[in-house]
Amino acid sequence: MRAIGIDVHRDFCEVAISEGGQLRSAGRVPSTPAELELLAQSLCADDEVALETTGNALVIARILEPHVSRVVVASAKELHAISGAKAKTDRRDARTLAKLLAGGLLEGTWLPGEEICALRRRLARRAQLVRQRSRLKNEVHAALYRNLAGAGPASDLFGGAGRRWLAELELPADERETVEGCLRVLDFLGAEVDRLERSIARYALHSSEIRRLLTIPGVSLITAATLVAVIGDVGRFASARRLVGYLGLDPRVRQSGSSPARMGRISKEGAAAARHVLCEAAQAAMRTPGPLRAFGQRIAARRGPQVAVVAVAHKLASLAWRLLTSGEDYAYASPSRVALKLRRIELRAGEPPRRRSGGTVTLADQRERERETALAAERAYRRLVADRQAGSGSRKGAGAAVGRASMKAHVGPGSAADASAPASAL
Repeated sequence: MRAIGIDVHRDFCEVAISEGGQLRSAGRVPSTPAELELLAQSLCADDEVALETTGNALVIARILEPHVSRVVVASAKELHAISGAKAKTDRRDARTLAKLLAGGLLEGTWLPGEEICALRRRLARRAQLVRQRSRLKNEVHAALYRNLAGAGPASDLFGGAGRRWLAELELPADERETVEGCLRVLDFLGAEVDRLERSIARYALHSSEIRRLLTIPGVSLITAATLVAVIGDVGRFASARRLVGYLGLDPRVRQSGSSPARMGRISKEGAAAARHVLCEAAQAAMRTPGPLRAFGQRIAARRGPQVAVVAVAHKLASLAWRLLTSGEDYAYASPSRVALKLRRIELRAGEPPRRRSGGTVTLADQRERERETALAAERAYRRLVADRQAGSGSRKGAGAAVGRASMKAHVGPGSAADASAPASAL
C-alpha cells in the first residue's frame, strides 16, 4: 500500500509517494480532467491519496476515488505541519501530505454528494447576493443622511411606498443618480435571489429532512436548507454534542493541572453560515410560546439576552440532531404554522395558488388551541426546572442535576401532570 500526497493548485498538482518507509517526489501533473484521469489510472487499487482542502479538491477527489482505496481531503486544521512550516514549497507540501497519510495522522473531511454540493453552492451564492443587496441599501441610506432627508415615512424604504417617497424627494443630481442606480441594481439582485430561492424551495419539497426541521419554531426554509447542507449525513455524528461542536456552538475549555476547567466563548468552528441562521432562528423561537421560549427567558435572566440567543441556538442544533436521527417531527410543533410554511415554500417553488376550502373550524380557532397547548408545555417546562432546582440543593440553573422532586406527582391547577402537552424534549 502506498500513501500518495497531492498538493493541488489551479494549473498543476505536485505529487509525492511514501512507500515502504521511503519518501520520493513524483513530479507534477496538469490540473485538467484528462491528465488527472491518466494519473488515476496509473494508481493501484490499494493506494491511499491525501489532498488539501481547496476549491477544486472535491472534483479531483471524485476523479481519483474509483481507482484507489481511499481519498482523504484534509482540512487546514489538520495540516498545521504545512501552514506552520518555516520552509514551504509545493514539493515539501506534497511530501508532508504523503508522510502524514502514511503515519495515519489524517482523518479528512466528509465529502458530500452532488445534491448536497449543489445546495451548498446555491445557498452560498444567495448569501453573497444578500450581502451585496445590503451594501446597496446602506449606500442609499448614506445618500439620504448626507442630504438631511431623514428616514422616510415608510417602514420599508425599498417597498412600494418607500420608493414613491424616494422618487418625490429633492436631491442633488449626483445623489439622484446614486439612488436610482442602487435601486436598479437592487431590482436585479432581488430577481436573482428569487431564482435561487425557487430552486432551493423545489429541493425542499422533496427533502424529508428539511420538512422535518421546519416543524421547529423559528426555523425557516433557508435555515432548514442551510442545516441540511452543512450537516449532510447526520449519521456521521454519534451524538448531539458532536454536531454542536461541528457547528462551533460549543464553549471553549481551558484546564491545566488540578485547576478546575473554565468555560469560555463558543469555539466558532465549522460553517459560520449555520451559526448565523441558527441565531436568527433562536431569536424567532424566543418570541414563540413553548419550551424554547421558557428556556431562553431562563438563560436571559441569568446571563443576558445575547448569551440566551446563543444558548437557544445550541438547543436548536441539538433538536435538529434528535429529529433527523429519530425521524420524528418536533413534539411541540404548531400544525397550522407548519402548514403555512410549507404552503409558502410551494408558492415560492412555482406551484399555482389554490382556493382555501372552508370548514367548521376556523384558522383563528385552530391557532388559539395550538397556542394554549404551547403555553401548557411552557408551564410544564418551567415547573420541571423548578423541581430540578429544588431537588439539586445548592446547584441551580441550567447545570443543576435532575432532582428527585421532579419524579413526584403534582396535583392542582396548572401542574405539569394536568398540562395537555407531550413530554419535554428539552
